[in-house]
Amino acid sequence: MTQTYENYIGGEWTGSESGETQDVTNPADESDIVSTVPVSSTAETDEAVAAAVDATDEWAGMPGPERGAILRETGEILKSQKDELAETLTREEGKPLGEAEGEVQRAIDIFYYYAEKARDFGGTVKQPSGGRAGLQTKKEPMGVAALITPWNYPIAIPAWKIAPALAVGNTVVIKPAMQAPTVGAKIIEALDEAGIPDGAINLVCGPGSEVGERLTTHDDVDVVSFTGSASVGEHVYDQATNNGKRAQAEMGGKNPTVVMPSADVDKAADIVGAGAFGGTGQACTATSRAIVHEDVYDEFLDAVVDYAESLEIGNGLERAGMGPHVSEDELAGSLEYIDIAQDEGATLETGGEELTGGEYDAGNFISPAVFSDVEPDMRIAQEEVFGPVLAVIPVSDFDEGVEVANDIDYGLSASVVTEKIEEENEFIERSESGVVKVNEKTTGLELHVPFGGLKRSSTNTYREQGDAGLEFFSYIKTVYRNS
Repeated sequence: MTQTYENYIGGEWTGSESGETQDVTNPADESDIVSTVPVSSTAETDEAVAAAVDATDEWAGMPGPERGAILRETGEILKSQKDELAETLTREEGKPLGEAEGEVQRAIDIFYYYAEKARDFGGTVKQPSGGRAGLQTKKEPMGVAALITPWNYPIAIPAWKIAPALAVGNTVVIKPAMQAPTVGAKIIEALDEAGIPDGAINLVCGPGSEVGERLTTHDDVDVVSFTGSASVGEHVYDQATNNGKRAQAEMGGKNPTVVMPSADVDKAADIVGAGAFGGTGQACTATSRAIVHEDVYDEFLDAVVDYAESLEIGNGLERAGMGPHVSEDELAGSLEYIDIAQDEGATLETGGEELTGGEYDAGNFISPAVFSDVEPDMRIAQEEVFGPVLAVIPVSDFDEGVEVANDIDYGLSASVVTEKIEEENEFIERSESGVVKVNEKTTGLELHVPFGGLKRSSTNTYREQGDAGLEFFSYIKTVYRNS
């Protein structure tokens, strides 16, 4: 069933000025049109920002518990629609239905979490000196927040930006990715049904070159939050900060898992395989490098190849082990890196082929790829692929493993698989990444703790999620009272 969505501006659903629309198709079956959305420009963007400005006083002036009640009701509405939302997510993004269900639940939990945070969001009271009657801090919303979100987690990432921005009293304009905007639009529907004031939340569908560019430079936008590729994120951050805005950009990753001889090798292969091939490798935290001690290298390689070959590739609605790439362009990018890796001398142990025939002809399918004989300076070991492609790199000891893990332009997520507590502790201390895990896959995040990276993975200004999300969308006012 095809759904039709318009922009949501000032409490009204409205099309683009040009009337142009775009079909969103199922990457597992491109004849399946999931939704039709408007292709908007700067005109609609300006209208959305103006609506957000007009709603600022009403939304910021609403008591925190009342804002929290609207966020909680939004979570309840999303909960009642969980099965439908998960199916829509799978149809437009491609990930297996089980993964989609988990992502939808995460969005629900995020709204519940920030609903409670809105209740006690405030400041601190300090003991004054002299004859002052009081000394305190007061937290205030930044104003109008522009949110630019990606397609790979099309309900979770919008939720973890929208909820904290609204919780502290900002009004919002969000631009979802055009490859998968439908479940993001359903968040807006839920907020509308929950009774959010007109203009407090606004949705504009359109290309980043117009809508995103306008949001990052608009005089009435106060804060910009972006998730996407490093090249685009760096541009967004520079534009936003050059125009005097607070900004954050969470970007790419080239995430390692270091496997030591003390590890259970089969367990390590399961951890790496799940991190590398879950979501078709289309995650900024996906495991793209397995850095393995030479004593267990061959055993690990056999085990992770078995893992890759055991995955059933197919339509996510049928709960396949791995779904398709989100688009033909993304598939082409992975296939290009398969060729680059072989040209550089890496050995393709399994996978890396575009799948054709039968149901595969209708979608963007690839078999999960595992490479051996990978040198740390090869492009396959240095550049983000954003697909189910794993480079397995041998090292002679723990120190070399840590050095190879860190010798990269990115620093988002990293893990170590070991049974030695001293290696766990040292890896935690020495890892140059914003997220460090022990005996876990590099993917998967808790919503109540900060998330963000180092190096080119992040602008490293403010973190997302947890209390850090609230801090980004607010500023501190210090109040002196004299008697």
